[in-house]
Amino acid sequence: MTTPGQSQTRQIERRLGDRVRHAVPAGIAEFLMFILKQGWSALFGVLFVLALIASAAVWQEGWPIYRYDALFAFAVVTQVLMITFRLETWAEVRVILLFHVTGTAMEFFKVDAGSWAYPEEAIFKVLGVPLFSGFMYASVGSYIARVIRVFDMRFAPYPPFWVSLCLAVAIYVNFFAHHFLPDIRIVLFAATVIIYARTRIWFFVGDTARWMPLPVAAFLSALALWVAENVGTMTGTWIYAGQHGFDLVSLGKLGSWYLLLYVSFVTVTLVQRDALSREPIDQPDRAVEPV
Repeated sequence: MTTPGQSQTRQIERRLGDRVRHAVPAGIAEFLMFILKQGWSALFGVLFVLALIASAAVWQEGWPIYRYDALFAFAVVTQVLMITFRLETWAEVRVILLFHVTGTAMEFFKVDAGSWAYPEEAIFKVLGVPLFSGFMYASVGSYIARVIRVFDMRFAPYPPFWVSLCLAVAIYVNFFAHHFLPDIRIVLFAATVIIYARTRIWFFVGDTARWMPLPVAAFLSALALWVAENVGTMTGTWIYAGQHGFDLVSLGKLGSWYLLLYVSFVTVTLVQRDALSREPIDQPDRAVEPV
């Protein structure tokens, strides 16, 4: 059931979509709308990446506020504005809070283990972790929750929920356990393909339903996150162990993001399961008006 807040959010998005569709030729409208909808779904993450680039370019030593603290303030204000102007629903906000918890816990552990570091000073920094870092994980959760709504997605046939939950827990635990035990990520990679091999992501750009295999979508999303990861290191916002200057982030991190996306997706489905279907779908109907 759509709440009043969700309805208002969709009305805003529908008006924006109508303006674009009326302004571009029909032949390229669907392609352009796909790109714009992806960008709109990733709005928080895109704004934060731009903030990383802009702050690294202009920040000077001796300014009355540390760059990390400014990024934290930027993230908080952006989040508040997105809620205030109905650009994010309260259901999506609940997802974001879950990501803050799981993401910050991982940050504390990984920074302490020496996997990466935040070299700059900050007031809002706990155990070597600046508090803006939780928003980076939240931006992934925000994207997944928003992209499901914006593209009116269905996931079918979806494996038993307990299976997806066990896989997500195993992936999350391995991010910690591989520091002490053998790394089983190869097994986890194989498990993602086996468990989700038949699962299609059905989505709408216009009136026609399109689909993509879920593992393919996870890989493409991981690739985008890997690019954003490189922005973070090249702006000096965080540094990986053994990385120097403008070295690219290792492709092993691409695999890490691929696995983390399954954790992220299952986290979203803890509060949003309407899009999951145990049965295959031949041609889904739109549940709502297009945006």
